[in-house]
Amino acid sequence: MRRFSFLLIAVAAEAAPAVHAQPDKAPPIFWPQFRGPGGLGVAAQDLKFPVHFGPDKNVLWKTPLPEGHSSPCVWGNHVFLTGFDKGGKKLQTLCLDRRKGDILWRQTVPTEKFENVHKISNPAASTPATDGERVYVFFGSYGLLCYNFAGKEQWKMPLPAPVTRFGTGASPIVAGDLVLCNCDYPPKPALLAVEGRTGKLRWKKERLPFGEGYATPLVWTHDGADEVIVHTPARLQAYRLKDGEEAWWVGIQSTACSTPVIGADRLFVATWAFGADPNDKVPLPTFDELLAKYDKDKDGKISQKEFPADLSILRRPDATDIPGSDVKLILFFSYIDENKDGHIDRNEWAKVLEFTKKQVEHGVLAIKSGGKGDAGKTHVLWQEKKGIPEVPSPLHYRQRLYLVRDGGVVSCLGTKSGKLLYRERLDAAGAYFSSPVAGDGKVYAASVRGVVTVLAAGDVFRVLARNDLQDAIVATPALFDGKIYLRTKKYLYAFAE
Repeated sequence: MRRFSFLLIAVAAEAAPAVHAQPDKAPPIFWPQFRGPGGLGVAAQDLKFPVHFGPDKNVLWKTPLPEGHSSPCVWGNHVFLTGFDKGGKKLQTLCLDRRKGDILWRQTVPTEKFENVHKISNPAASTPATDGERVYVFFGSYGLLCYNFAGKEQWKMPLPAPVTRFGTGASPIVAGDLVLCNCDYPPKPALLAVEGRTGKLRWKKERLPFGEGYATPLVWTHDGADEVIVHTPARLQAYRLKDGEEAWWVGIQSTACSTPVIGADRLFVATWAFGADPNDKVPLPTFDELLAKYDKDKDGKISQKEFPADLSILRRPDATDIPGSDVKLILFFSYIDENKDGHIDRNEWAKVLEFTKKQVEHGVLAIKSGGKGDAGKTHVLWQEKKGIPEVPSPLHYRQRLYLVRDGGVVSCLGTKSGKLLYRERLDAAGAYFSSPVAGDGKVYAASVRGVVTVLAAGDVFRVLARNDLQDAIVATPALFDGKIYLRTKKYLYAFAE
């Protein structure tokens, strides 16, 4: 049952140069990675950003793109993205002119075999990163590549094909002269540190496999030390940047989709686990009820043929329009059938019922610096267990922490105490994959249905606008130079007042 329980938990399913940003003090270096400078999700410039925008409103330009979930990476007049040419089965790196939206160049990656991906995802999910001279891209189906700004390949590092069910999602980041890449998938999950100029492996830190993780790393500088923070399914893990040695960890239970964030001299991580919210669990029948309804041959057991295909065990009630939101128990028949006789008996079903009664915990953790070894009991300052996002990363902005979860539920917490300031619905339903970003006193949250809600930052819930892009949104927006660069399923938009 241990293997079965792990699979249920895992059924759910994304850095700038050597600048280690302090809270709300993002350096003026454009938007060079997933979630911008330092991975904070906060605009580096104090400029006015548009409140109202849409397919025909405040559009500076829009450019058709191939499929892909990578977010815009911006440096100077260059915008870097990745895409998947589904018809031609090609992985692409694209460079656009930031002023006009024209595609300047497009490079194709030689790919023989594509990774398995979730139905809503695709093999171009990782956001590029740049140091201002080179751009670094990662494809789970190929590995790491480096180009200069003219599109000429500088080096490449092919990696073994990942063993995944839902694909890869972590993006590379730049830390000093290194490119960090979190390859958190079986059989040997590892964090790679590669020299940005040469493509040579500086160090590699392998971890014990415990499912698949999708979180982009974060560099946290404090007390004279640089630490690489990685959100994995079993641990929030910190490594020394200089050599990859383990610094500290906090034990967690998580699908490891979101990226941690720094703020108020502490670290925040959103750990989400399927089944931790009581609303996710679907009550199961007793074994006698199961027999009465499905035991057709009356042998006192349930064969795989007799087992109901529509019996759910877990369900995302706020994301029912997303494939995988309703988990059918028949998927785990072979794990429930411990003696491998092709049937589920009373004892095996009793273990299923016992497992469903176990309390799974998740939450947003606030962690102070200075941990050594197991820091779970010594350095966790507070934990919030409600309103936890599965995929979107937390946003720290102006001494508040914002969380956006499926169903369009936004929570605002005080960062020092964890006090809930408000929890409200955005009236923009559906699933949320895009992470919230902020600038100019505004918080932007995009739903997969294509609605971008603009909130006024502060202790009071106030919606400034709901902008319907009329196209699916999975990627996280980039904020720079008073403009919003937003990728939908079909286009990359540049919005400006």
